[in-house]
Amino acid sequence: MGEPKGLWKKGRGKLGVLDPLLGEWQAEVDSPQSRFRCVRKFSRILGGKYVLLEARWEVPGNPYEEHAVYGIDDSGRVHFWSFTSDGKRSEGQLANVSDIHPEAVGFEAQMPAGLARMAYWPAEDGGMYWVVESKGKKGWNRFVQHHYRRL
Repeated sequence: MGEPKGLWKKGRGKLGVLDPLLGEWQAEVDSPQSRFRCVRKFSRILGGKYVLLEARWEVPGNPYEEHAVYGIDDSGRVHFWSFTSDGKRSEGQLANVSDIHPEAVGFEAQMPAGLARMAYWPAEDGGMYWVVESKGKKGWNRFVQHHYRRL
């Protein structure tokens, strides 16, 4: 038997790895404090040369937003620049995250607390998963995981 057919079709060019993410996605998430909703919208901007992520965590009493731009940096690598409503910012580059899932698309960033990564991969139900992990002495430590469905 051959390899299983992939769930995501990537597009052309370096930013084509982000094509499966394009559109609007929603997750309903339980946290220790409350249940909340997170909406992520990925769209091509500036003639298709960049992808914009607009994310909003609708946490009761404490909404949180992120805008991130994905593009090609001066070295020719896929890169992101992220800005959040709490005044923080980060940037990082495309990384191999195939240890999470064979079709995962992920990025690594050097954060004040150390190396972190985030990844997206397809869910069998047509949705997608998103995780955030930090690098520790024993490997990657997952501290956020959401399951998104298309809006």
